[in-house]
Amino acid sequence: MASLARVDDIEGSRLASGLDDAFALVAARFFRREVRSRARACVAGMLSGLERKTGWSLAEHAGENSPDGMQRLFTTARWDADLVRDDVRDYVVSALGDPDGVLIGDDTGFEKKGRLLGRGAAAVHGHRGQDHELPARRVPRLRRAEGARPDRPGALPAPVLDGRRGPPGSGEGAAGHAVPDQAAAPAADDRAGAAGIPFAWVTADEAYGDNGPLRAFLEEQQVSYVLAVSRDHVITTPAGRRHADALAVALPKRAWQRISCGNGAKGRRWYDWALVATSRPEISLLIRRNTARPSELAFYLCHTPRPAPLAQLVKVAGARWAVEECFQAGKNEAALDHYQVRLYPAWYRYVTLAMLALAWLAVTRASLADDSDDLVTSANEIRRMFTALCGPPRDEHHARHWSRWRHCHQERARRCHYQRQQLQDH
Repeated sequence: MASLARVDDIEGSRLASGLDDAFALVAARFFRREVRSRARACVAGMLSGLERKTGWSLAEHAGENSPDGMQRLFTTARWDADLVRDDVRDYVVSALGDPDGVLIGDDTGFEKKGRLLGRGAAAVHGHRGQDHELPARRVPRLRRAEGARPDRPGALPAPVLDGRRGPPGSGEGAAGHAVPDQAAAPAADDRAGAAGIPFAWVTADEAYGDNGPLRAFLEEQQVSYVLAVSRDHVITTPAGRRHADALAVALPKRAWQRISCGNGAKGRRWYDWALVATSRPEISLLIRRNTARPSELAFYLCHTPRPAPLAQLVKVAGARWAVEECFQAGKNEAALDHYQVRLYPAWYRYVTLAMLALAWLAVTRASLADDSDDLVTSANEIRRMFTALCGPPRDEHHARHWSRWRHCHQERARRCHYQRQQLQDH
C-alpha cells in the first residue's frame, strides 16, 4: 500500500496495529503468555524515546515493578530466538524482497567496556581514543534494486545470522582492529540463498573483495558481484599481471565516464568510472575516481556471468553505502547496541528483538512512501511519532516507585563495593 509520505498521514492506530501484526508473526515462538506479552512490550520499548534501552528502562516503560522479568526474557525465559530470527527475515523478504535486489555484506561492532560482557570479543581501538571490546557481527543486508537510493525505503535487515556459533568478534587484526571472519562469508551468502532471499547481486567492501574463497564461491554459484578490492590487488590482464592502481594510471582520458552512482542527502553522487578487461571475459575491474580529487581512487572486481552495462555495475557499487545507513538506523532507532548483558545467548536474544523493531520501521517506511520524488518520511520520524502517539500514559506513582527502586539498588551496590574493597585491603 502506498500513501502520501507526510507526517499528517501517520496515525497512531495504524502504527500500533502495524506493530501488532509484525509481532503476531513471531508470537507463537514464545511459549508462555506472560513471556509473549513481555516481548511485545520490549519491542515497543526499543522503539520508544528512552535514552537507553536496558533491562531496567525497558521494564519501567512496560509498566513492571522491577527489571527481573525483562532480564529473564533475555536469559532463562523459554522462547526460540532462532525461529524468531527466521520469522523476521521472512517478514522483511515478503514485504520488501526484490529479485533484482543487492545483497550487501558488512560487519558492525558494539562498543563495551566490561571485562565479562560477551566473552571472547576482540579488543579494538575506539573512536574515543580508548581501548574497548567490540563484538563484531556479520549482518547481510538486502537492498531492493527498485528505487535503489539512500533516501528511498530499501530493504532492511535481513537478519541471516548464525546463532549457534560462539561469541561474536573472535578475530583480531593488526593494530588491535577487529577483522571479519572471512571463512564464514561464503556460508553467510549460502544461508541467504537457502533461505529464499531474492537477490541478483552481491557487493561488499575490501575485507570481502580481497577474500579469494568468497569470490570463488560466488563465481561457482554463478552469482554476479561487485566487490571492492585494495589498490594493490593483483589483476591478471591479457598484457600480464598488474596492480589495480597501476592499471588506473595507464588509462587514457577517453576511458573515463562520469556517472552518478545514486542520490545522496546532498544531491547526486557523481564520479568518474572506467572499466578494465581482464584475462577472463566474465571478470572485469571497475575503477572509481573522485571528480574533485582525481588522486582518490577506489577499485572493484566485477563478476558478470551475463553481460551487464557499466551503469548497472556503478549502481551496484553505489548501493553498498546503504548498509552503513542500516546499521546507523539500527543503533539509533531500534537500540541495537543498547544492551547490557553478560552472556552471548542474552545478547543474541536482545539483538533479535531489536531486529524485529528495525524490520517494522523499514516496512512501515516503505508503506508510507509514494511514487513521487518527495522526501520520504524517515525511520527516525516514524519512531518519534510512534512514541508520541502510542506511548504509555504518564504515571507519577509508577515513576516515583522506579526512582525509589533505583536509589535502593544503587545504595546496595555501593555498600557491596565498599565491603569488597575492605576485604581486598585486608
